[in-house]
Amino acid sequence: MTGREARDTRLGDTELKKELAATLHARRELGEDYESALVDSFLEKVDQRIDGVVDRRVRRQVAEQQMVVARGSRSPDKSSDSWGERYGFGVVSLVVAIPLSGIGGGVADLAGLFVTWAGIVGVNVAWALRHSPALGRRRGKNRDSDWEE
Repeated sequence: MTGREARDTRLGDTELKKELAATLHARRELGEDYESALVDSFLEKVDQRIDGVVDRRVRRQVAEQQMVVARGSRSPDKSSDSWGERYGFGVVSLVVAIPLSGIGGGVADLAGLFVTWAGIVGVNVAWALRHSPALGRRRGKNRDSDWEE
């Protein structure tokens, strides 16, 4: 909640407290015959207050989303990859490549080594194409395609 929203909420709470006090005072003066009308009136004011707060929040979120779209960046739920995400996959694949190279070379000599490294390179290229917005645009693909989750 922003400072302005907190201030507005406190002001609204003060206003609602005054309304409640006035409603209770009117009930004491008018008697139980008017109780349901007074309660309905007070609840209507509470509903209006809640509607106003919700409307402001929705408008703010819509404006934030429109700014993201206008800037051409990815949506907020698809935050940009961190350094660790971008390079961590490559580092881990190189670490895993050591035992895989030994296994591939030991089982099928040079052909096994070649197949092992072709697989490692293929996996890294596929990951880079899937997770790099710049590469996706360069290939002419839309990052918000139906294939992405």
